Amino acid sequence: MKSVMSNKFIITLYVLPALILILLLIYIPIVLTGYYGLMDWNGIGKMKFIGLENYIELVQDKKFWQSTWHSLLLGIFSTVSLVGYLILSLILASKIKGANFLRKIYLIPMLLSSVAIGQLWAKIFDPTNGMINRLLIMLGVDNPPLWLADSNIVLFALFIPIVWQYAGFYIIIFYAALKNVPEELIEAAKIDGANPIQIAYKIKIPLITGVIKVMVILAIVGSLKYFDLIFVLTGGGPNGASEVMASYMYTEAFSKYNFGYGSAIGFGLLVICLIMTWLIQKLLSSKDDVQF
Repeated sequence: MKSVMSNKFIITLYVLPALILILLLIYIPIVLTGYYGLMDWNGIGKMKFIGLENYIELVQDKKFWQSTWHSLLLGIFSTVSLVGYLILSLILASKIKGANFLRKIYLIPMLLSSVAIGQLWAKIFDPTNGMINRLLIMLGVDNPPLWLADSNIVLFALFIPIVWQYAGFYIIIFYAALKNVPEELIEAAKIDGANPIQIAYKIKIPLITGVIKVMVILAIVGSLKYFDLIFVLTGGGPNGASEVMASYMYTEAFSKYNFGYGSAIGFGLLVICLIMTWLIQKLLSSKDDVQF
């Protein structure tokens, strides 16, 4: 009995530092964010308790819901892009020549900071000297688009560097999952006359369904809280056309010094992320999934 108790005590000692870190870095900030959302506060002076006024204003705020819609659009774009990542991973996992080199190429954007990527793509999207518009002019386009200044296309333009930035992350995870598919199943399918497309559709993809579900959740939830690259490239402009929830929270808290309302936006962002995660899990769940 004493040995069992001592083992539990030792296990608790090992786990306790991680639990303390999680408490300090995740749960306490969440509680404080919700608490600050109840205050009228400029971040410096004395806080004034105003109850649910910030949250009521948040529900009625058209700019917040517009930024939420923009974040959801990025989530939809990111989910669709998973198809391309998966196809590239299937190609890389099929033992083509140069697969190792291509994997390293796809990982290069992950080595760069979001600020560096933003500066790079700002030059590429430059309406006068940018690489894209120069190419379009060479192809005979008289009036190439103003990628980051046109409210109708700015979100689509932002999606291009986002796809480029995270390609390596998703491809390497899909690739690792595909390499764990038993080779015996693939060889048996080849003997039965299956072609590469049939092998991918009938064997490989069904066996990595769990990984695909996780990637969908990461793509959508990650898009909902996306901030840095959009802030560097557009700052939420023009006229709020690329404003997302995280950038709107930053604007209210750090540009307008309305920390109470900014905290309410942050707490709203958390709630929406949790709801979306729950919905995605429900939509993607199947009878074969283990229930806890």
